[in-house]
Amino acid sequence: QVQLVESGGGLVQAGGSLRLSCAASGDIFRINAMGWYRQAPGKQRELVATITLGGSTDYADFVKGRFTLSRDNAKNTVYLQMNSLKPEDTAVYYCNVDVLGPTAVVYNRWGQGTQVTVSS
Repeated sequence: QVQLVESGGGLVQAGGSLRLSCAASGDIFRINAMGWYRQAPGKQRELVATITLGGSTDYADFVKGRFTLSRDNAKNTVYLQMNSLKPEDTAVYYCNVDVLGPTAVVYNRWGQGTQVTVSS
């Protein structure tokens, strides 16, 4: 079993910043890719950013230059620094990880989601 604990969401004014964290624990040999997705009301879940084990990142166009994704492999934690937030960034943000378990099985896990609300 792998547990993901997300934190850092909240209410912020447009132009403000938030930092999301997602810590993984449990039956983990190694975490490969980590990332964040988001889902706004009435919309499909969409990719925000991903980071590989080696630290290579990929961002959705709508967050490039504003959001920064990083990870601490020793803590099995991924961080999403969100700057210059816009009202259209309002959504539930979900952490996602690809885990290599101790029995060499690879599986994917989602966090429970954390609400980010940006007021205009």
